[in-house]
Amino acid sequence: MVAGHATETGTSQFADWAVGQRGADRGHFRGFCGLSLSSLGIGTYLGDVDSETDRLVEDAITQSVSSGAVNVIDTAINYRLQRAERSAGRALGRLAGDQVPGGREGLFVCTKNGYLSSDGELSMDFWSYIHTEFIKTGKLKPGEIAGEAHSMAIPFLKDQLRRSLTNLGLDCVDVLYLHNAAESWLPEIGYRRFIEKLQEVFTLYEDERRKGRIMYYGMATWSCLRVKKGEVEHVNLDDVVDVAKGVGGEEHGFRFVQLPFNVAMNEALTQRSQRIADEPLTAFEAAKRLGVGVFTSAPLSQARLLNHTRVPELLGSKALSLIQFARSAHPAVVAPLIGQKEPEHTKENLRVATIPPLDEPQFKETYQGLI
Repeated sequence: MVAGHATETGTSQFADWAVGQRGADRGHFRGFCGLSLSSLGIGTYLGDVDSETDRLVEDAITQSVSSGAVNVIDTAINYRLQRAERSAGRALGRLAGDQVPGGREGLFVCTKNGYLSSDGELSMDFWSYIHTEFIKTGKLKPGEIAGEAHSMAIPFLKDQLRRSLTNLGLDCVDVLYLHNAAESWLPEIGYRRFIEKLQEVFTLYEDERRKGRIMYYGMATWSCLRVKKGEVEHVNLDDVVDVAKGVGGEEHGFRFVQLPFNVAMNEALTQRSQRIADEPLTAFEAAKRLGVGVFTSAPLSQARLLNHTRVPELLGSKALSLIQFARSAHPAVVAPLIGQKEPEHTKENLRVATIPPLDEPQFKETYQGLI
């Protein structure tokens, strides 16, 4: 197991090396929670459940970090049925030594739990695995599953964290997200009961922080922070932060959210779906006001936006332009997360590290007509 977690000293060493030795722009690194984090992170969501994809993911993480462009790594226990975490773990084992300045302390590693997942390295079918590993052992009851896909049961989440740490080969993860919980549970139990269950989960996460197994926690979301108030999946971020304060005090660990954002899904920037003291705010504005950092997902919408006729090119690349859009849209954004496996795609995307992010006037001028 690799010991440690991201630190101010370690991430600063990584950023200084990336700027001084790898040609990264100083503005590519952003300060949040005292850490220096790259304004591009690597995601690990998609791909076949096979050994070739394992290798591609491991190599892409290694390439991204070794280039100095990325020190943010995002995964989840259900991605590729635990194999994404294991690919990340092998890459981290290679990188956390002397390969990059700062070692483990220079890298910011995030994972997620909540979704049921079997094991992609076993031949057991999905529900046989769930029954054997969780229901039969008493870690999960059938009534604690929403939509045959998600659970917020505390024994289950504790077990998921243990498995994630083993998969990653780490004794501590920097962010643990509760994964699409609102989208899974709100239609079944309603808002009030969901907030109560969130309190139970955050109590667990605060306990895991005290034990040194996670540094921070958050919510990885798809729609709940973007849809309008009154829609069944809507969640007000201020309510979530209040829950975290209730169980963790002012020094609570709820510091990050993840949500999709791109030129086609721009609600986090344009739609006032959130409220603080009755003031309507966008998701980005609310996060900034509440001291919550935002990682955005789907900057290319799984490559579909590369065919968008109105997206300008940056250094001859629409992919770079779409990443620039995502990371420059609002100060609340720490980094967009991009899944990349093919070496040539990875190399192209990593060029964004050498380019300064846009300020607000530059952003509006560059992407006028897209938002």
